[in-house]
Amino acid sequence: MDLDDVKWVELHYTDLKGVLRSVTVNSSLINDEIFEKGFGKLDGSSVDLSPIHDSDLVLKPLKSTYSYVPWTKGGRYICQIFKDGSRFIKDPRYVAESLEEYLRGLSCEAYAGVELEFFLFNGIKVLTSPNRYIYEIITKEAMWEADEASIPFKRAYHVTMPYDTTYMVRAEASDILGKYFNILVTFHHHEVASGTQAEIVINKDTPLKLADNIQTVKYVLKNVAKSHGLYACFMPKPIYGDNGSGLHIHLSLWRDGKNLFYDENDDYAELSQLGRYFIGGLIEHGRALAALVAPTTNSYRRLVPGYEAPVYLTWSRGNRSVAIRVPSYHKKDMHSKRIEFRPSDPTANPYLAIPAIFMAGLDGIKKSRDPGDPTDIDVYKLPSSKLRELGIRSLPRSLSEALDELECDNEFLKPVFSSELLQTYIELKRREIVEIEQHPTPAEMKYYLLL
Repeated sequence: MDLDDVKWVELHYTDLKGVLRSVTVNSSLINDEIFEKGFGKLDGSSVDLSPIHDSDLVLKPLKSTYSYVPWTKGGRYICQIFKDGSRFIKDPRYVAESLEEYLRGLSCEAYAGVELEFFLFNGIKVLTSPNRYIYEIITKEAMWEADEASIPFKRAYHVTMPYDTTYMVRAEASDILGKYFNILVTFHHHEVASGTQAEIVINKDTPLKLADNIQTVKYVLKNVAKSHGLYACFMPKPIYGDNGSGLHIHLSLWRDGKNLFYDENDDYAELSQLGRYFIGGLIEHGRALAALVAPTTNSYRRLVPGYEAPVYLTWSRGNRSVAIRVPSYHKKDMHSKRIEFRPSDPTANPYLAIPAIFMAGLDGIKKSRDPGDPTDIDVYKLPSSKLRELGIRSLPRSLSEALDELECDNEFLKPVFSSELLQTYIELKRREIVEIEQHPTPAEMKYYLLL
C-alpha cells in the first residue's frame, strides 16, 4: 500500500551496537518538508549515540526506502541521522555511505552478499526471583527450548520436512521480503545444528543497500517467527556443544563491468593477484576486524575449533576451516567469483562490519599484501607448533582481546570511520563486557555450586 493508504509509519534507524530502533509517526506528517528537514525526535543519549548534555538528533526518512509492513498495516522508512543540519558522524549508516563514496573515488564498485544463520526457539523464559542464585539454577536448563526433531547430532544440514521444522517460517518470511520489501531471497534451508537452525541467503547488493537489507531481514524474521509463537535468535552460540550461527559475507570489486577478483588464467581458484592482495589485507587486519564483525562476548563461544567456525586467519578455495574462502563451485564464471569472509556473526552491525571488511581488503591492495600460500587441509587438526611454523594466526579469544586489537590497529578504517565513532564504539563494548562479567552464568552454577 502507498503512504496515502496507511495511518502510521515507522521510522527505522540503527544504533552503534546494531540494534534496529523505531519511532512511529502519523502518516499525515510525512511530506516534502519532512524529507528535507527530518523529524527532531531522537534523544541520542538514550541509545548511546551522544552525551546527555548534547543529545538532540534529527531523523530524516529516505523516500526511496518506503515499504508497507503487513503485520502493522502501516509503513516503514529507513532514516539517516542528522545533527545541526549535517550528517551525524556516529550514525552507523553514514559509515556505509562513506564507503561507497570512497569507492567512487577509486573508480570501483563493490558488491556483497550474505548467508544469514539463526535459530528458532519456542521462546525465552525470563524467570524472576529475589534470590539471584535460584534464578540462575532455574533458568540454566529452561532458558532455551528448541522444538527439536529426531535428527542425529550435527546432521541436520539440508534436511527436509517434517524434520525441517523451520520451513514454514523461512518460506513466509521470504515471501514477505520479496513482496513488500523488494528483497530477493535466493536460498533458504535448515542448517547443520540438530535443533532448529536455519539459513537465509539474499541477493548481493551494494554495501549500503545490503546493510539495509540485513536489518530488514532480521526485522521480518523476528516478526514472522513471533506470529508462529517462536523466537528468532541471532546469537552466535545459543546452544552449548552444537554449531553456532554465522554471517558469512561474500565480497567482490568491479570496474567498468569487470570483476577485479577474477582471473581465468589462475589455475588454483581463478583468483586475480588483486584478489590475493585483498585477502592479504583481511589476514593482516583480521584480529582488529573481530571487534566489529564478532562484537559480543557470545561471539567468542562460537569462534572455537570443531564447529565449522573460522578460528584461523588463513585462506583457501573450498576449505571451511579457514577464515577466508574463495568459493569455486563453477569455473569460467566471472560473475560468481568472490571472496567469502567467514568470522562475522549475526550480532554484527552490518553498517560497520561490511565497510570494515572492505577497508581491510582495500588496505591490502594498497600495500600489495601477499596472503601467503593457501591452506588446503583441515586447520583444526594442525598442532600449535605447526601453526606457528606456518605463521598462521588465530582470531582473538575474547571480545576484550579483539577490542585491544582494534585500538592498536584502526588506521586502515579512518577514510570512512571517524575517530569519534570508533572511540564511542570501543567504550560501549568495554562497558558491556564489565556488565556481562558480573552476571553468574548457568555454566558457573553447574561447575561451582558444590565447591
